[in-house]
Amino acid sequence: MYLNDEKLGQRKVDDGFPVDHLDVERLLADGRWLCPQKLRLIARSAFGDMFLASVDGQLYLLDVAVAKMTKIAESEDQFHTLSRNVEMRELWFGEAEEREFALRGLVPTADQCIAFSLHLAIRESGARAEPYIVDIYECVSFLGDFLTLMNKSVSFLTARR
Repeated sequence: MYLNDEKLGQRKVDDGFPVDHLDVERLLADGRWLCPQKLRLIARSAFGDMFLASVDGQLYLLDVAVAKMTKIAESEDQFHTLSRNVEMRELWFGEAEEREFALRGLVPTADQCIAFSLHLAIRESGARAEPYIVDIYECVSFLGDFLTLMNKSVSFLTARR
């Protein structure tokens, strides 16, 4: 994660974004169909992706851009060990892309994330998507609504075939 510091300028912080102040129930409210079980937020990316621990301690990555929840570790300790690996940090947190956006001045606070003017599903059509900073609750809520609509559309189209 990157921070803008008035005295030091832009700097990288290895601890990641603080998440204790975020309400996981509010973040997941519009996407509960993806993860109905009780979960605890342990980390997040600059792009709003969430790292969630289940009651039994297993860790999941909720990729908010594609509405996919993937088991990534058996425990929080394993997650922290794996996240020290540069390749895993790139895969999970998108650190190179985050660094590029930070150089362009896009540095989210603990309550913000980097979003795009067009969703991934639309961008694949060749349209250009501009990154911007947004409140994390607004971003995740909007994506939940959008992805729910897409999920219903795919189900409808599949049923009609």
